[in-house]
Amino acid sequence: MRKTTPNLYSSFVTFLSNRKYELLFIGLLQHLFVGIFVHDFDFYVRILWPVNMVILAVLSSSLFLEKDNWFNRLKIPLFLAVILFPIGLSFFGHIPEYFNALSITYIVFFVVLFIQVFRYMIRPSYINIDLITSAVCGFLLLIEIFIFVMYLFIHLDPNSFSNVNLNDQPSIYIDLVYYCSITLTTIGYGDITPMTHQAKLTSAAFGIAGQLYQVLLVGVLISKFTNRNKD
Repeated sequence: MRKTTPNLYSSFVTFLSNRKYELLFIGLLQHLFVGIFVHDFDFYVRILWPVNMVILAVLSSSLFLEKDNWFNRLKIPLFLAVILFPIGLSFFGHIPEYFNALSITYIVFFVVLFIQVFRYMIRPSYINIDLITSAVCGFLLLIEIFIFVMYLFIHLDPNSFSNVNLNDQPSIYIDLVYYCSITLTTIGYGDITPMTHQAKLTSAAFGIAGQLYQVLLVGVLISKFTNRNKD
């Protein structure tokens, strides 16, 4: 009897499905903080910044394998857009409207991922590594959404923030990663500050959203831990 060779595609899809939250966590970490390990900023600007956006899209693709009617309508065009926008930076990066479209696409992308992650968090009645990882991913996704909302604000009005380096797009991104992370963790050094009322109110709204997420997360974890002890 002839042995059937394993289907590599099926094995790959199974791996993505089983490790979806770990892969998403890795993708988000490298997308937000890979600049820590880069000393050549020119290399970061020209190569690494577009590449790490593509890496994030690939590592988050496991969430796009879930079967969901409303999600299926979005996933293919959204996934392709997230892959193609960074690749197009070399050709269309000089067009201001291109970054507006990129920001809106990434806002939608991260909102969709956040919804998928949050729906998983409240679904099971037990605590496991996937639940913990997805909870951390949810907070990182809030930071990502915040970053690209502010990114859009800056492109619409460069005076939205003080002390943001506007020399190039990756510099703006690094400053916003710092500002949004500091805001959502309520540290608030105050070196970068919103200047327009839209930026001020949006920063306040995201600060509140970060606190609400943490309160809900604690409630969800306590509830699941209590249910496990009862069982």
